[in-house]
Amino acid sequence: MKKKGFIFDLDGVIVDTAKYHYLAWKKLANELGFEFTLEQNELFKGVSRKRCLEILLEIGNISASQEQFDQWMIEKNEDYLNYIEKMDASEILPDVPRVLQFLKNREVPIALGSASKNATPILEKVGLLPYFNSIVDGNSVTKAKPDPEVFLIAASNLNTEPQNCVVFEDAVAGIQAANIAQMTSIGIGEPSTLHEADYNFKDFTKMTDEFLNDLLQ
Repeated sequence: MKKKGFIFDLDGVIVDTAKYHYLAWKKLANELGFEFTLEQNELFKGVSRKRCLEILLEIGNISASQEQFDQWMIEKNEDYLNYIEKMDASEILPDVPRVLQFLKNREVPIALGSASKNATPILEKVGLLPYFNSIVDGNSVTKAKPDPEVFLIAASNLNTEPQNCVVFEDAVAGIQAANIAQMTSIGIGEPSTLHEADYNFKDFTKMTDEFLNDLLQ
């Protein structure tokens, strides 16, 4: 049997931190004198902080010096960190612990593959850090998804061949990155959006132990 490795994205897969990003961006937009809606927030999915701010300023029709731009990036992140400071196990998305425990019981190596630079403190706060053999986050990668760098580093850390890895993702760019890396891609969310994935589930409650067992074969 080939050694399998399982890689999880963080935001929208394990915990829903997207709402805190939204609140932090909304706060900044309001300070700059305009509204930032949930619809507009969809443009920010799987996008770097720098690019998000560029889009936000385009929406508000605001120009900024480099110094001002950098300051706003810091301010947004501090607001976001203040929000996630209050996170606890209640923030874990449904049935994530069951799936992690299922894999742990079978001694399957597990990695996190996320663009978030705050992945470790978030996993610590919600009590899931011990499940992960490797954390690959925004601090250890230079290329954003759909570039497969984050997943390839994770596979290497788990000592597993890319084609024997299974990736759980909620963003189109993440699914594309997994596919480029020739990994099995599993979309968590709307199948209509994540149709490029090998498999789709609304959330982990729809994923049976039988399905997980099949992935291990």
